[in-house]
Amino acid sequence: MLLKAKNTVVTGCNRGIGKAILTLFAENGANVWACTRGPDAEFSEFTARLASDHGVWIKEVHFDLADADQVTAGAKQIIAEKEPIDVLVNNAGIIDVSLFLMTKLDTMREMFEINYFSQMAFTQLIARQMIRMRRGSIVNFSSSAAIEGNEGRTGYASAKAAMITASKVMARELGPAGVRVNAIAPGLTETDMMVGSTPEDALENTVARLSLKRVARPEEIAGAVLFLASDLSSYMTGQVLSVDGGM
Repeated sequence: MLLKAKNTVVTGCNRGIGKAILTLFAENGANVWACTRGPDAEFSEFTARLASDHGVWIKEVHFDLADADQVTAGAKQIIAEKEPIDVLVNNAGIIDVSLFLMTKLDTMREMFEINYFSQMAFTQLIARQMIRMRRGSIVNFSSSAAIEGNEGRTGYASAKAAMITASKVMARELGPAGVRVNAIAPGLTETDMMVGSTPEDALENTVARLSLKRVARPEEIAGAVLFLASDLSSYMTGQVLSVDGGM
């Protein structure tokens, strides 16, 4: 078990990649603060079964990344439990698809507010706890779009590119305190977000360019996150791990 008895924070846990991360972390012995936007009975049943099956605890924390006060309250709720925090995975986010000349500035601001600024605020609070312990691993979600500059993703890709730069700076600043910071840049993955944001022709064109000729499964992205969160990557920090099928 790569995360046995580790306490982890994972945002955006109720579906897609986040749910896959939650599942894989629990299977590997991690306790999880599962952060979602709001309560959901079906998700609560899922986490209860998952925790019971693997002998870990999973505690739900609810906040909306679009609301700064909620973000702060969510972090403080976790910190108030006075448990060590070993891992933070900033997975939650939103996407917009529109051509640059058709993208409203308000939409770009929303991409940065949710995909960057709110996550930076949340991370500042959690990272302080890691610094006190002199250990920790932070995994920030970027995207292949930030590297490739995909059409129609100006605001999204730019915010995700900011996450890469922030991760590198954080790695330098937090490294002396024993806290590692890496970014993961997934490619197209079988999620509701992909289905809702990627036209069929664009999907086909992208898959044709991939070495593996297929999109990823959420579990495959989760496996890379597990690697970065665990001691298997204990000498890695400030890196961007592309998991994109050979884009």
